[in-house]
Amino acid sequence: MPRKPVARDAVLDAYEALLIDVGERGATLDAVAKQAGVSKGGLLYHFPNKEALIAALLERMDTLAAKDVAEMKAAPEGPAAFFIKSSLWANSPLDRVFVAAARLVEVAHEETRRRFAGIQQQWLDLLAEEVGPEMARAVRYMGDGLYFNAMLEGGAAGGESKADERSADVAALLAAVERLRN
Repeated sequence: MPRKPVARDAVLDAYEALLIDVGERGATLDAVAKQAGVSKGGLLYHFPNKEALIAALLERMDTLAAKDVAEMKAAPEGPAAFFIKSSLWANSPLDRVFVAAARLVEVAHEETRRRFAGIQQQWLDLLAEEVGPEMARAVRYMGDGLYFNAMLEGGAAGGESKADERSADVAALLAAVERLRN
């Protein structure tokens, strides 16, 4: 009888959390099994090796990024404004998988790097349709800066004054995007 997918998801969630918290070196198979509350044999049933865990994490990232790209494309305010507004750390599944995957990039995992580049290209393509190719990069850098700084400030838990600052930053960047459209 096949095991429930819930166990598989728990193992993948544990791997993601360990990558975020302790990095690639600390996210051993033993540590993942312990974090997920399964035996090592249970982990190996779903993921026979670390590369299988990585492949599943990257599949999760691709799925969440595809959803983000679709939302960006359909956004009534346009892709650029959506991108800026969604560039704040929200501890969302997409935020978490990006941070976890970034820990793999730190150790030069080429497939992860390739997947990130593909996602960034999708964003750039949508932004370029709206504001042109040169300005698309500027908008991406604006969003990247918001995201990076929000993470440095403690993610979503930066306090009310930080939230006010971030809201002001987003408003200023949205005004800049509006000028780019004209």
